[in-house]
Amino acid sequence: MHNAMTELRPSAVEYRERLSPSLWVLVAAAVSAPMVALVFTPIDATLALVAGVVVAVAVTGGLVASAPVVEVRDGELRVGPAHIPVDLLGEAETATGEDARQARGPGLARTAWHLLRPGIDGVVRVPVDDPRDPVTEWVFSSRTPDRVAAAVRRARTAAVSG
Repeated sequence: MHNAMTELRPSAVEYRERLSPSLWVLVAAAVSAPMVALVFTPIDATLALVAGVVVAVAVTGGLVASAPVVEVRDGELRVGPAHIPVDLLGEAETATGEDARQARGPGLARTAWHLLRPGIDGVVRVPVDDPRDPVTEWVFSSRTPDRVAAAVRRARTAAVSG
């Protein structure tokens, strides 16, 4: 007997973006190397050099590894730790420049769920069409907001037709 629910299918990723820190944040984190090296210099120069490099690599690696991911996959929008089925979403809107600044600041609704990253200009706003959900919209950063909105649109269309 064939059961469609038990059939395994590969994960269909429509869009994926890691909101990694900007170059300037990574450069600032790398400045930790000379600071750590200065602390260990009186003990041993080689130890100071090794400790500085290890700390710089750990800090910058930690910043990149812990960066949130925006993903449209398997009929869900995933932003950082949160996820929502795309059939509960409305039409995604994108903003850059002054419109994005407005969306991140004075235009941000108090009932919105948001994940905003410094150094990333683009913003995506997606209304939530679930009357039981106290969150009225998702607002999140993206380097390519038009691509995210298009992926959400495609996933919504696929969810409605499928």
